[in-house]
Amino acid sequence: MFGERFSTLLQEILDLQKKVLIVEDDRDIAALVELHVKDLGHVCDIAYDGEQGLEKALKNSYDLIILDLMLPGVDGLEICKEIRSEKNYTPILMLTSRSEEFDKVLGLEFGADDYLTKPFSIRELLARVKAILRRVEAVKEDVEGTGKKHIQFGKLHIDIEKRKVTLGEKKIELTAKEFDLLVLFAKNPGKAYTRQSLLNTVWGYRFEGYDHTVNSHINRLRAKIEEDPSNPMYIQTVWGVGYKFAEEE
Repeated sequence: MFGERFSTLLQEILDLQKKVLIVEDDRDIAALVELHVKDLGHVCDIAYDGEQGLEKALKNSYDLIILDLMLPGVDGLEICKEIRSEKNYTPILMLTSRSEEFDKVLGLEFGADDYLTKPFSIRELLARVKAILRRVEAVKEDVEGTGKKHIQFGKLHIDIEKRKVTLGEKKIELTAKEFDLLVLFAKNPGKAYTRQSLLNTVWGYRFEGYDHTVNSHINRLRAKIEEDPSNPMYIQTVWGVGYKFAEEE
């Protein structure tokens, strides 16, 4: 009896413990990040250049990747792009010493879940880490708890658990954020979302002024799932507000 309870408790601890990959060429920063992420109860793996980071990210399973933008060899944007092209949806927190909007937008466009500009406070870093991991758990619990693993609307079929989308017999290839947007819409047909609320919900942080990021994702999503993107059947524009998913008649 005691052995069973101990095994159950141990499994619960392991479930709470996450595996984090830190890709950072500055060894002092990498060590600092590792120290504080471990304080949260997680285990860390470190890569000090882009090639090693990409190899680890594709070879191993992680719950979160903390990825520096400027790296020797392969830079963070290319790593992010390559990870997503392999249908790897591990959350990515991008670190950048640049403050230009261009780099932040590119990171989000290539599939990063959040970004943090250097120099950053440890408190801010840990807040972002915890927020990303909470969102992942919330999605998992939502799928497992409600049992709603499939959504069918007309010819559009969404397999939430396998992150697969088909339109009739055609398989639709979506990026991580395109898929997350589609699931959010499809789970809430008829509900109108502002661009800012979509940023807050899907990207998980207040990216003030990044409405165009939502617009570009919506446009690409429509191009992939709509027969006529200029007259969309699924993701509709709500003038003066934002977007909504169509309601079945």
